[in-house]
Order: sequence, then structure tokens, then C-alpha cells
Amino acid sequence: MMTEREKMVSGQIYNCLDPELRTLREQARLACARFSAHPSVGNMKHIKRLFRNMGSAVLEPGFQCDYGINIEVGHNFYANFHCVLLDAATICIGDNVFLGPGSHIYTSDHPRDASARGKGICFARPVTIGHDVWIGGGAKILPGVSIGDGAVIGANAVVTRSVAAGVVYY
Repeated sequence: MMTEREKMVSGQIYNCLDPELRTLREQARLACARFSAHPSVGNMKHIKRLFRNMGSAVLEPGFQCDYGINIEVGHNFYANFHCVLLDAATICIGDNVFLGPGSHIYTSDHPRDASARGKGICFARPVTIGHDVWIGGGAKILPGVSIGDGAVIGANAVVTRSVAAGVVYY
């Protein structure tokens, strides 16, 4: 029988109220809080363990993630203040990607049925962001979206569908 973490990572329906998943979230929050309290280069040690793969990255204070097990970023990645990456599924980000302040990337989703939501039922779909992408401040990238190389996502955009390479999305 699979654990809820194994179900989550494999893209199956899982229960986000599971104790193991709650512990992972608490550990990720603590690491993010330690980094934000003292965001010097030396404190990147708290954040680096939350990334499956981290090229060269600059993260400003206020960075948050959900589990810290499914995030991959390339080289020259920059996340401005208060960015959120909910990583129940893989978030794969290419080289030269810049996130404006308050940008959010979500992989988690919930059933539309209220009784199922109340039981902690969730599912997750990966998000992929290509190279040379700029995501404006306050943008929200929803589960299952892919953004092609060189795309620009406008400030406060809610991206509900995949965006082709080179497209400017408002």
C-alpha cells in the first residue's frame, strides 16, 4: 500500500491531512522562516535543501514552499519578495527565469465537491517553466500549466492554461 506522500508524488489523489505530509510542510515552513529572518547568502543552506535541484539562484525574503521536495530550478533563477511555490507535484523551472514579487506557482488542486475537500482530498499536476521566462509581480500559475521559452507573464495574470514559447500573456 502506498503512503500519502507516494501517492502525491506519483500524481494520484492523496490526503493532504496525512501526518507525514503535515510534518514535511512544517519543516519547509521552518526552513523558509529561518532564511527570511536572516536572508544572507550563508543562510541559503536553509533553502537549498528544499530544492531537488538548484542551479544558481537568488531568493528574496518571504519565499515559501509547501513541501520542499519537488522544486527544480536552473541557473540564474531569481525570485523576488514573497514568492510562493506549492510543490505537491514537480515544479521545473529553466535557466534565466525571473519571478516578480508575490508571484505564486501552484501544483495542488482540490475536488470541486465540498465534502471531498473537507476530508483533505487533493491532487496535484506539475508545472513546467522554460528558459528566459519573466513572470510579473502577483502572477498566479495554476496546476498543470507549462510556459514556453521566452514567454512573458504579465503582472497579476492568472495563468489557467499553457503558454507557448515567446508569447506575452496578460
